[in-house]
Amino acid sequence: MSKPLLYRRRSISFGLVQILEKNTFREIENLELLRGKSSSRSQWEFVQVRHKSGGGWRPKKKVYHRVHELDKAIELKKKPTLILELKSIIQAQKHGSILLRDLEKHVGFVHKWNLMAAIDKYPSIFYVGGGNREPPFVMLTEKAKAIAAEEGEATESMEPILVKNLRKLLMMSVDCRVPLEKVEFIQSAMGLPQDFKSTLIPKYPEFFSLKVMNGKVHLVLENWDSSLAITAREDRLSREGVLEPTENRKRVRITKDGNFLGRNAFKISFPPGFRPNASYLEEFEKWQKMEFPSPYLNARRFDAADPKARKRVVAVLHELLSLTMEKRVTCAQLDSFHSEYLLPSRLILCLIKHQGIFYITNKGARGTVFLKEAYAGSNLIEKCPLLLFHDRFVALCGRREVSLGNETQCSSVIS
Repeated sequence: MSKPLLYRRRSISFGLVQILEKNTFREIENLELLRGKSSSRSQWEFVQVRHKSGGGWRPKKKVYHRVHELDKAIELKKKPTLILELKSIIQAQKHGSILLRDLEKHVGFVHKWNLMAAIDKYPSIFYVGGGNREPPFVMLTEKAKAIAAEEGEATESMEPILVKNLRKLLMMSVDCRVPLEKVEFIQSAMGLPQDFKSTLIPKYPEFFSLKVMNGKVHLVLENWDSSLAITAREDRLSREGVLEPTENRKRVRITKDGNFLGRNAFKISFPPGFRPNASYLEEFEKWQKMEFPSPYLNARRFDAADPKARKRVVAVLHELLSLTMEKRVTCAQLDSFHSEYLLPSRLILCLIKHQGIFYITNKGARGTVFLKEAYAGSNLIEKCPLLLFHDRFVALCGRREVSLGNETQCSSVIS
């Protein structure tokens, strides 16, 4: 008899693991830690469980399948992040320039050298002046200043999107409120400005308020709007005509790639190397057809053991990722919303079980969860105005700008 899964949450490395995925759609019972040590932090730890057989204790052979294109997306983000960070530091200075010796005050001794390397590598963006008796300083080049001036327009275009997404974030929570510290924790992923608490929130008193509850400041939703209770998944299905009356559509069956044309179905992208058999697809088709409650209904109304409620959890995770700019969050950010959305304690198993919808990577400093349908290879398909501005600015370094989808629309962050 197989031993039960030993699972516990802890602040350790999420990555460098390969994880067993059962070939049925039943509850995953066992995981294996196939690779050992790691240097980065995360919040999930898995204890390897092996099974007794005639040949002794040995691990199962099936593993969690990697998607190298999404792993690569993390790597491709490193240089743009460095360039944009340095741009923000320079723009924050009174005279639009900063002494090289002062970089350490802002980013620390170690990271200073990463920025110095970027300054040296991208002279088309960063101009270094000074010399003789004047200490060296860095500022933006004239061309970089011209493009940086467009940021205000992009930020202005983002405001209605951010307000809408923030309202939807609160609407999904069980009490229509979220501790402010958790909103601040995810603000970079959502594209919220650093000072959103003092600029954005007071500007919309009809939507938001800050209240102290149980010793913590909470961001509270003031008005419920049923027109916003439409998920990104439903919006996509509506655009594709899937939500039309059933009699107007031909009967279809699930394809070998796991996709099914139905109002309760999720878009699936099985990882390379994953070959579902007939029995798996049969079970998966039943799951794709299963009706489930909306993520915007209060989670307390449903029994967590109900299969429909478990499918609803997938929809909540899908919607939460859809509200972010890049359709991905760190594992720590996702884990922080357990109590607000009544997510299962074994959240990692839900993500692994639905690896056709989500992808977990250990690349980078922290583990990251992707919404797979939002990406074509390593590239985000649809981008909001702020990301489009970032692409234009980073393109000054000679990095080829990738344009996918309709860049004039901001539907990537509008549910």
